[in-house]
Amino acid sequence: MTDVLVLRALGVGDLLVSVPALRGLRRAFPRARLVLAAPAGLRPLVDLVGAVDDVLPTTGLGGLSWPGEPPAVAVNLHGSGPQSIDDLVATRPGRLLTHRHPGHPDLAGPAWRTDVHEAQRWCDLLAYYGISADRRDLALARPEAGSPAPDAVVLHPGAAYGSRRWPADRFAAVGRALAARGHRVVVTGNAAEYGLAKSVAEAAGLGEEAVLAGRTTLSEFAALIADAALVVCGDTGAGHLATAYGTRSVLLFGPVTPAQWGPPPGTEDRHVALWRGSFADPFADEPDPGLLRITAEDVLAAVRAPRPAGVPSAS
Repeated sequence: MTDVLVLRALGVGDLLVSVPALRGLRRAFPRARLVLAAPAGLRPLVDLVGAVDDVLPTTGLGGLSWPGEPPAVAVNLHGSGPQSIDDLVATRPGRLLTHRHPGHPDLAGPAWRTDVHEAQRWCDLLAYYGISADRRDLALARPEAGSPAPDAVVLHPGAAYGSRRWPADRFAAVGRALAARGHRVVVTGNAAEYGLAKSVAEAAGLGEEAVLAGRTTLSEFAALIADAALVVCGDTGAGHLATAYGTRSVLLFGPVTPAQWGPPPGTEDRHVALWRGSFADPFADEPDPGLLRITAEDVLAAVRAPRPAGVPSAS
């Protein structure tokens, strides 16, 4: 069987913005075995994409180990190179689809752009090679797992980097206000974020049962987001899950603009992306100054009156 190897060894949000490209590849190679090189823990979400046959456990660059015969096609959905290109070249593919890079002058490909949405980036890459993909094709199948808190408001205060972490006391203020309106509010995160989630819940006046951080599997977390009444979070995988399931969300952006990582145009009635126009180091330890200009009142106003992405909320 022909193998198509796709490299995207990153996190939840990175996987979800690559869904349109994965489905484009599935249509382009309907009889091939499509293998995604990605962290093994993402398999429950990969199964919901409906385009991938197998996951090759891969954590980051330099960790790709391809067994057996070289793949017929290798696709770089990971980054601009050269490391990601190096990893795929080492598998000796029959054909490599990638952006061009001066470190690999023998390989053709489109130029890497910084002014394009991440989902569109990979659709454009495939288009260069004659493969069509629609960046709006982001929906996931529903997981078999049931939601641990159906119709709850989900607060997700964590983020991979400090630059994207909105202050815990502001999450608590939002949670406290929404709980006062009669909503069930839960606070999520991974196991390492349990302390953060607990501090938010306590400050919001919520009980221990509201803290779901570290207490759900990835499938249960996806079900929680799919069945939530509202998701409030930063630029994280939780926000991309809300987009995938059409769950109403208020997304707090900084230092990266929603034009690069936010929901697609035309979904502003469901997903409100707040951004205060600050560009800074996305890998910094401290919250982005623009992110800090978003207040709890801004978020609550967005909950009451959704508005187009990037437009400031009334304070």
